[in-house]
Amino acid sequence: MRHARGFTLLELMITLVVVAILAAIAIPSYQDYVMRGKIAEAVSNLSTTRIAMEKYYADNHFYNVAGTPGTCGVAMPSGSNAKYFTITCASGTSSGPGDQSYTLTATGLANMSGFTYTINESNLRTTNITAPSGWATSGTVNCWIQRKGDSC
Repeated sequence: MRHARGFTLLELMITLVVVAILAAIAIPSYQDYVMRGKIAEAVSNLSTTRIAMEKYYADNHFYNVAGTPGTCGVAMPSGSNAKYFTITCASGTSSGPGDQSYTLTATGLANMSGFTYTINESNLRTTNITAPSGWATSGTVNCWIQRKGDSC
């Protein structure tokens, strides 16, 4: 008598269901992990640029480029240092050359659109996330949300 070799249809279906369940859990977790890695770019660039702005202020006693109100005195990160977020800066007022405040903003690009992080001369940090769902917004609380489900 010969024994049949191979798998039955039921065994294959059970295996397929188990793999589908594992994928349903693993894929969203991996996507959140990738987003957290991209958020690190924004946080790092904002922190580094804030330090550069404070150095500029120590040398010049204002944050804007001399004679150009509303601008900032340091170059913003770009190129390979800003793949997922655009960093912009606006100094306090546009009325004179001696601006005493600024706001740095990191705005998400492509699949990070909807993520906005800010920091100012007083080190006040805010997070505004409009998409995807499940991410919180810090509003006026002084923190950056860096992972899904976190709050300040």
